[in-house]
Amino acid sequence: MTNSPKTTANQMWGGRFASGPDAIMTAINASIGFDQRLYAQDIAGSRAHAAMLAATGILTSSDAEAIGEGLLTVLSEIDAGNFTFSTALEDIHMNVESRLKDLIGAPAGRLHTARSRNDQVAVDFRLWVRDQCDAAIQGLNALMRAFLAQAEAGTDWVMPGFTHLQTAQPVTWGHHMLAYVEMLARDKSRFEDARRRMNECPLGAAALAGTSFPIDRHMTAAALGFDRPTANSLDSVSDRDFALEFLSASSICAMHLSRFAEELVIWSSAQFRFVKLSDKWTTGSSIMPQKKNPDAAELLRAKLGRILGATVALFTIMKGLALTYSKDMQEDKEQVFDAADTLMLALAAMTGMVGDMTANREVLATSAASGFSTATDLADWLVRALNLPFRDAHHVTGTLVALAESKACDLPDLSITEMKSVHDGITQEVYSVLGVENSVRSRMSYGGTSPTRVAEQVARWKTLLA
Repeated sequence: MTNSPKTTANQMWGGRFASGPDAIMTAINASIGFDQRLYAQDIAGSRAHAAMLAATGILTSSDAEAIGEGLLTVLSEIDAGNFTFSTALEDIHMNVESRLKDLIGAPAGRLHTARSRNDQVAVDFRLWVRDQCDAAIQGLNALMRAFLAQAEAGTDWVMPGFTHLQTAQPVTWGHHMLAYVEMLARDKSRFEDARRRMNECPLGAAALAGTSFPIDRHMTAAALGFDRPTANSLDSVSDRDFALEFLSASSICAMHLSRFAEELVIWSSAQFRFVKLSDKWTTGSSIMPQKKNPDAAELLRAKLGRILGATVALFTIMKGLALTYSKDMQEDKEQVFDAADTLMLALAAMTGMVGDMTANREVLATSAASGFSTATDLADWLVRALNLPFRDAHHVTGTLVALAESKACDLPDLSITEMKSVHDGITQEVYSVLGVENSVRSRMSYGGTSPTRVAEQVARWKTLLA
C-alpha cells in the first residue's frame, strides 16, 4: 500500500498558519529525504508510547491496540518498499502518523498525546546511534580477531621497527600486529562507554518542559531498552552529546584504520615488499600493465576525512545553540548517517585486507637487520658488561656505527679487533647481542617485543575475544 497524505503542511501545523509554505521553504525544511532511515526506531518509540498511554489510562486499551497494530502494518509496508514518503509531511514522524490515520482513523490522532516531535526525534536518533555503537563494536571485534590471527602466525617473525620511518630496532611481526589490537580495543571501549552514557530515554520530555499528563517515563524507557529516563526535560530535547561522542569515537577509530592503511600502502610497494595484498583488494592501471595498486587501503586512508568532517560539522552546528531545540539540529543526522556508513564500510574492508594479506617473512628479516638496528643492543651491552655510563656507551656505539658504515658492513660484521680499536674492553661476548633474533628475544620487559611476551599477549587476547 502507499501513503496518500490528505493534509497540507499548514494543516499539519494547525490553525496558526493561513497558507502553505513557499516551495523553497518546503525543500529546505523537509527532512524526510534522510530521516526516513529512522523509521524502525520511530515506530518502536511510538508503540512504546502508546502502550504507556494505555497503561496510565490516558488512552483506552482499544485505541492503543489499534495504534500498535497499525504501526506494525506501517513498519511492514516500509520494510517491503511499499510506502511512499511525502515531502509535504516534512519528516518521518508525520509520514508515519499520516499513514497510521489512513489505516485506523481517529485513534491515530491520539498517539501524539503527551509528546512532541522534539522528544520523538531525540529518542529516535538516540536509538539509531545506539544501534550503530553496537554495530561498530561487532565490527571492531572482527577486525581485532583478524589482527590477532596475523600476530599468532608471526609471533617470532623478525621485522624492523621504525621511528621517523627510519629503521630503529628489530621487533616481531606479532608485536606490530598486536599494537593495532590494542588501539582497536581502546576504540571498542570508547563505543561501549558512549553507549552506556547515551542509554537514557528522552521520550516524555515533550517539547521542552515535560507534560501535565500522568505518564510513566520509566515504563517507556524500559520498553525501549534504556537504563532510565533522562532527568531534565530541557537537556533531553537539546542534547546531541550522544551523537558527538559517537562521531568522536568514530574519528579516532578511523584515524587508527588510516594509519594501518598507510602502512599497507608503504609495505606493499616494490621498494618494501613487506606484504602482498591479494587481487581482492587491489586494482590495476589503465596504462601500466605491471601495476598492482593498493586502492582499498588508499581509499580507507582518505575516508577518515569524511568521518572527521562530520564530527567537526556537528560540533559547529551545536556550539552556538541556546537551549532548547532549534531547527539547526535537523542538520545533525546526515552527518552522523554518513559517518556511520563510512565507518562500517572501512571496518569491513580493513578486516578483509588484514585477513587476506600475506607477510613476506624473508624480506622482513632482511630489512630488520639493516640500518644498524641492533645499535641500542650494543649500547645496552656496554652498560651491562663494562659498566659504562649510558652516555659513554652511546658514544662508543656511535663510533662503531660510523666505522661499520665506512666499511659498508653491519655491526655484527665488524671484527673483534675493529671493535677493540674503539673500546679495548669489548669482548667476543658482544656478538651474542648483535643479531636481530637475539635482539628481539632480549626484549623481555612487560609489553616488549620478545616472542615470549608476544605469545603471552596473543593468549590473553584470544581469551578476551573468545
